[in-house]
Amino acid sequence: MSGTGPASARLPMGMRIRLTPSTARSDGGRTLYGGTPARVLYLLPYAAGLLANTDEIEVVNRRTGDLARLLVDGGLASPVLSPTQPGVPGQADVTVVVPVKDRARPLARLLASLPAELQLVVVDDGSSDSSPADIARSAGARVLRHEECRGPAAARNTGLAAVTTPFVAFLDSDVVPRPGWLEGLLEHFADPAVGLVAPRIVALDDLPPEGIAARWLTAYEKARSSLDLGPTPALVVPRGPVSYVPSACLVGRVTAIWGGFDEDLTVAEDVDLVWRCVGAGWRVRYEPASEVAHEHRVNTRQWLSRKAFYGTGAALLAQRHPGALAPAVMAPWTAVAVVAVLCQRRWSLPVVVAASGTAVWRISRRLQRSEHPVRGAARLVPYGLVSAAWQSAGLLNRHWWPAALIGAVVSRRVRRAVIAAALLEGLADWRRARAEQPLLPYIAAHRLDDLAYGAGLWAGAAKARTLAPLLPDLGLRRSSGRSQVRGSAVRPGSGTREQG
Repeated sequence: MSGTGPASARLPMGMRIRLTPSTARSDGGRTLYGGTPARVLYLLPYAAGLLANTDEIEVVNRRTGDLARLLVDGGLASPVLSPTQPGVPGQADVTVVVPVKDRARPLARLLASLPAELQLVVVDDGSSDSSPADIARSAGARVLRHEECRGPAAARNTGLAAVTTPFVAFLDSDVVPRPGWLEGLLEHFADPAVGLVAPRIVALDDLPPEGIAARWLTAYEKARSSLDLGPTPALVVPRGPVSYVPSACLVGRVTAIWGGFDEDLTVAEDVDLVWRCVGAGWRVRYEPASEVAHEHRVNTRQWLSRKAFYGTGAALLAQRHPGALAPAVMAPWTAVAVVAVLCQRRWSLPVVVAASGTAVWRISRRLQRSEHPVRGAARLVPYGLVSAAWQSAGLLNRHWWPAALIGAVVSRRVRRAVIAAALLEGLADWRRARAEQPLLPYIAAHRLDDLAYGAGLWAGAAKARTLAPLLPDLGLRRSSGRSQVRGSAVRPGSGTREQG
C-alpha cells in the first residue's frame, strides 16, 4: 500500500500556476468552469482580482497558496515549472530501476542513453542467459536477479527494495528517454503533495519497419499508441481526461509508492498503483513536455494480442477500485439524447431538443450565483452532448462491439448506427490525433485496435464474473461524488466558493 499523502500540503512560496486551456470563465472572470471532475468555481473579490488580467497566480502568502492549491488539485490549473524553484530534487536524488527479461539489445540502448551520474538498478527477471546482466554491469548498474520469471511487477518491487535515494524512476527496457526527460519531471516534486509523475510516451522511430503491415502499424502507433496520453499536461485521477499513466516510465517518491506494485496483477498493475496513490492522498501528474520513446510492436499478431491483453485488466481494476472505472460517464439527460439519436425515429430530434432544454433548466438552477445562469448553462450543455456522442461511439466500437455486432445483424437501424459511429468517430479521432497516416488505413487500424481491446474486455469480465467494466455510469447512484453536483462549500482563505 502507498504511504499516506500530504493532503493539506501547501504549494511552496514563489511557485506559479496557470489556468488550463480548458478552464472557461464567465461573469467577467468571476466564475470558472472546468476541472477534474468538472465543477463550477465562484471567485470572491480577492481571488477574482488576482486573475483579473492574467491566467497565472504566484504563491506569495497563505491566501494565494490556498487558492493555488484549490485550482491545481481541482484540475483547473497546472503548475508553471521552473528548475530554480526551491525543493526541486536533483539527479543524485534518483535511482533508476529497470526490469528486464532477455532484451539485451534494447537494454544496452536504454542504458547508453542515461546520464552517467544516475544510480542504476537492473533486475534480471529470469533471462535465458547472462547477456542482460553482463550489459548492465558494464554500464555500472547494480544487478539483481530472479532465478525464475516472476513478472514486471515483482521485478520492479525487487528494484524498489534496493533503492536508497528519496526518488525512484522506473524505466522499461524497451524505451529510450529523450534529452531533458528527467529534469522536467523532477520539477513537479517542488510540490510536496506530488507523489508520482510520468512523461509522454512517444514512438521510437529510429528503427525502420519492414513490410507493409509493419509500416501500417508503426504509422498508427505513432499517432495513437495506448501509451501516448497526448500533448496536454494533466492531473491524473480516475475518470479524468488522463485517468492513468503507464509504467513504461514512472518517477515517484519512494514514500509514496513504498509497497510497490501488486504482484498478483499481470496486467494493469501500473493503473492500480496510480489509483492507490491517488486514494492515499498523493497527487499524480502527467507531463508531456518530457518525452520517452517506446519501441512499439509492429507484428500484427503480437499487436492485437497486446491490445486484448490490456482489455483484460479492466475487470481486475473494477474489482479492486469500485466506482473508479466505467466505459462511459454521462448525465441521464445526455443518455436520453443519445438513445433518441440511435433510435433514428421522427421523434428523435424533438426528444434531443427537449432533453437539452431540460438540461439547461436544471443546470441553470445550480448556477444561481452566476450573473447569467441560463447563459452559462447553455454554454455547458453542448459540451455534454459532444462528450456523450464521443463516448457512445466508443461504446459501440470498442466496449460493446460484440453486442453491437449482434444488433447490427438483426436490425437495420443498429447497423446504420454502428457504421456511422465507426466512420465518423474514426474521422474525428484521425483529426484529433493529427495523424500523418492516410485516413482509411488509420480508421482500419483504429477499428482493429478497438475490436482487440473489446474482446479482451469481455474475456476479462467473463473470467472475473463481473459486468462492472461494461456498465456506464449515468449518475443515477449517489456515490463518492465524482459524477454528482455537490453543494456549495466555502474554502477558508482561498477566496472561492466551489460547486462540484
